[in-house]
Amino acid sequence: MPDFDIRKETQATLDLYGPGDVARGALTAVRLVEKGLRMVQLYYSKGDPWDAHADIMAHKVNAKNSDQAFAAVIKDLKSRGLWEDTLVVCGSEFGRTPVREVGGIGSGVKRGRDHNPFGFTMWLAGGAVKGGTIYGATDDFGFKAIEKPAHVHDIHATILYLMGIDHKKLTYRYSGRDFRLTDVSGNVLHDILA
Repeated sequence: MPDFDIRKETQATLDLYGPGDVARGALTAVRLVEKGLRMVQLYYSKGDPWDAHADIMAHKVNAKNSDQAFAAVIKDLKSRGLWEDTLVVCGSEFGRTPVREVGGIGSGVKRGRDHNPFGFTMWLAGGAVKGGTIYGATDDFGFKAIEKPAHVHDIHATILYLMGIDHKKLTYRYSGRDFRLTDVSGNVLHDILA
């Protein structure tokens, strides 16, 4: 069993990742990759703090808590020779609307943003993807993808492809309907691959 006592890390490593739960989780994730684990998921925090219906400004704190730790993941993977074989994915199943969400009287919603599945950003990094590539674009308001829209199923198909799994071969029929990991949809985004 790997040792995840971060008190044994050098001060330089702890400083690289920064303070807080996100930093500890990111450091642990890299150590799991270093030990050979093929898939690691780092969940941001309890309580879903990114679900900012009441106040979008909460994202400022969340981003600050994530920025240093995520940059450290990339730097640490590179320094350990793991970058070329590791895919880092940061995202969610939806974004936020570019307009303010206003609740009813007494709801407390003043600066919130609602869910937006039509146009949002995810980033992928690592040896398997082209660095510095921007794929797609939204309209001028940031509401809807209008150039090369990619569905979450496309991202899933691409991740599976990079893991050596053909998502189309995992289709099975159950109760009169076809199922697979990408919900019988999704295309590999070959344009973003290195």
